[in-house]
Amino acid sequence: MQKNKDMGTQSVNIEWTSGMAFKADVNGFNVIIDAEERVGGKDQGPPPKPLLLVSLGGCTGMDVISILKKMRIEPTYFNVVVESELTDEHPKHFKHIHLIYEFKGNNLPMEQLQKAISLSQERYCGVSATLKNSVEITSEIRILS
Repeated sequence: MQKNKDMGTQSVNIEWTSGMAFKADVNGFNVIIDAEERVGGKDQGPPPKPLLLVSLGGCTGMDVISILKKMRIEPTYFNVVVESELTDEHPKHFKHIHLIYEFKGNNLPMEQLQKAISLSQERYCGVSATLKNSVEITSEIRILS
């Protein structure tokens, strides 16, 4: 991905390699995107829609960890599960995304976890801000033992 010095613009390069496969250059990292064999691909990499879910989960996850560290709360385990539901008709797009924030650790005050997640979803996560006007996004917190 090439960045403008002011970080106001970003771009990625997605080059077709063969069949349904593309090689994406993201900040110097190569990501192979492909389709399943049943639709003409060779299943050499993930398809685009799940990568959008990865972007959302990664964005909010980074926010939550950063906010919790500022609150002096450090879970021993943190995971974001992103579940989605697609429309039945083309263009098939996400009609619902559900984020499950999983935590393990000692001294994990629910109020602080909720605050960190709310701040991420409502103020800091640019991917969530991009999606929230076109798809319903819900969330829940799970404290694992």
